[in-house]
Amino acid sequence: MKYHVITLGCQMNKSDSERISSVIEKMGYEWADMEQHADLLGVVACSVRQKAIDKVYTKIHKWNTWKNKKSLVTFITGCILPFDRERFLKLFDIIFQISELPQFPEMLRTYGVVTPFSLTSTPMPEGFNTLHFENNKITIVGSPVIMKKPETRISEFWHVKPVYQSSFEAFIPIQNGCDKFCTFCAVPYTRGREISRPSGEILEELKTLVEKGYKSITLLGQNVNSYGKDHISGEISFSALLENIGRYGDSSGKEFWVYFTSPHPRDMDDEVLEVISRYRCLAKQIHLPLQSGDDKVLIKMNRNHNLNDYRRIITSIKKYLPSATIFTDIIVGFTGETDEQFLNTHKAMEEFRFNMAYIARYSPRPGAASSRWEDDIPHAVKKERLHNLSNLLQEHSWQHNKNMVGKVFKVIVTGSDRRSGYSSGLTEGKIIVRFLTGENCRPGDFVYVRITSAAEFSTEGEIVNVYAEELKGV
Repeated sequence: MKYHVITLGCQMNKSDSERISSVIEKMGYEWADMEQHADLLGVVACSVRQKAIDKVYTKIHKWNTWKNKKSLVTFITGCILPFDRERFLKLFDIIFQISELPQFPEMLRTYGVVTPFSLTSTPMPEGFNTLHFENNKITIVGSPVIMKKPETRISEFWHVKPVYQSSFEAFIPIQNGCDKFCTFCAVPYTRGREISRPSGEILEELKTLVEKGYKSITLLGQNVNSYGKDHISGEISFSALLENIGRYGDSSGKEFWVYFTSPHPRDMDDEVLEVISRYRCLAKQIHLPLQSGDDKVLIKMNRNHNLNDYRRIITSIKKYLPSATIFTDIIVGFTGETDEQFLNTHKAMEEFRFNMAYIARYSPRPGAASSRWEDDIPHAVKKERLHNLSNLLQEHSWQHNKNMVGKVFKVIVTGSDRRSGYSSGLTEGKIIVRFLTGENCRPGDFVYVRITSAAEFSTEGEIVNVYAEELKGV
């Protein structure tokens, strides 16, 4: 028996997929590289963007036509809004919240799929809702997650050991859900309220990964720097968590980089930046979503920070982490955004000169507060504004990359480049570097590269043997 899972959306969904694969493979399934060869097909969905939901409909309509020719079971999980969930109930065989993943083998057994697991008499895990079987569909009896405190069963999900998709890069979830309720965002309605994972589990998973040779590890959460602030957890703060990781990194003698995404400007403080500055394993790269450069739009987005607040954080980053690269997220064409308000975002881009920005056209999502407002910015205007900021980002990225030329950087090899004979890698600041493949240049290896040329979003260089005095850019 074979399975295939389509993963849409953010890194959190990718991390969730690794745990989904673990549960499925323990049932006796093997991964199918091509979905048409699979007996079990699933989607880890993302209701945050309409484009991702459109992809779900495309996939399930194709898969359902295959059922005329073969035995096939389909499922969907991930970030799913109640609005989308109701529609998916009519299209997929099984639908469940990601926190209910430990129940998935029982769902398949109830559906009638014979697996090695289905031949056992394992009871339903204590504390879970019951299964409901009707019209050849399975779902969990109970309400979907809508603005509620998270259920404790997420801890059962975190205990599932992932099947990592990379031999050198891994993701560690440190929290689930969100309490910010930005008006454009669906996450609180798909994942529930914030809950922090026990720090002991996080550190244990990180240590295991490092001992196995993983070199790039990312801590994941909807708002990582609010880690430990939920009343349920009684956990340490995010800066304390980073401190513990940094101390372990120093004592381990291992080379690795630890990243995190995404922080919220409202919770970002100097203590986090100061901790990062003191430890070699804590990567000097900050992803700090701006969303808009206009204060009135930020109020309408319910971001609870203004441009000056953001400016103070950027100043602190440059003070404590002068070599850090800065990434951001921006939405153009939010409901009611005037030309003047967009110009303020353009000015903010000019001021902060981000190394990378993920720019998206606004699209309303059912359930999010802004879905009640008229989506009154024409598609052509949104497209023009996105193009405007993309050109600006390209210019700033190129200027930064040109300043790298002649310097030596430590680079992690990520794989082969499209150009024959070349490898590709990333600096600590996640800048792409291409270079002629050298000996012992395998994915996950650290090499030192002198940058020889720069393009808009990448650089090119040559591997060098370096000594301490040469590490100007490392």
